[in-house]
Amino acid sequence: MAEAPNEEGGKRRRAVPASAKPTSRVRMSAAQRREQLISIGRQIFAERGFDATSIEEVASRAKVSKPVIYEHFGGKEGLYAVVVDREVRALLDRITTALTAGHPRELLEQAALALLGYIEEETSGFRVLVRESPVLSATGNFSSVMNDVAHQVEHILGAEFSSRGYDPKLAELYAQALVGMVALTGRWWLEVRKPRKETVAAHLVNLSWNGLSHLEAKPGLITAGGR
Repeated sequence: MAEAPNEEGGKRRRAVPASAKPTSRVRMSAAQRREQLISIGRQIFAERGFDATSIEEVASRAKVSKPVIYEHFGGKEGLYAVVVDREVRALLDRITTALTAGHPRELLEQAALALLGYIEEETSGFRVLVRESPVLSATGNFSSVMNDVAHQVEHILGAEFSSRGYDPKLAELYAQALVGMVALTGRWWLEVRKPRKETVAAHLVNLSWNGLSHLEAKPGLITAGGR
């Protein structure tokens, strides 16, 4: 094709359309690629669970080959462990940071709101945590987070029990009961999302606090004793 003359009688090159110019792909750094794979893995594990998630699907969504994932994590188990570890730390940090009040009732409110806030804002992360997996032990999942929170609640209840004349040795039992109630309610609320989290937290605190404030020093079972 002839070239168009320029004003000086010479020839100028015909402009190449922008769409015809070769595009260069921006290459991710190793750290960026790792974060991308963690984010994609987190989403797929939340959607499908550990067993139904495949390295092929993670690689496909990330637009990389499978060896890239093996290079970073050693396999699906390694990727899953990293995802869960991050969520465990994020949830525990959120709850621990929230516990700033001096009054036990306010502490209950803060703990309940912190958990429900995490569920609301980090839904995928919470789904990953509450799914059962054969890969991890009880030290790396939702149960481990709740156990850590229960230990903190135990110390608070222990002091309260001593000041009210209750047996402080029972604080651990009550702490597990309180945290278990909040945790199970949180799993239920994950699916229904109503009423709003503040209302759910208020009712949780209503049940737990009013129950604690009317404890019997030595409770018994009315159905026991040969009925």
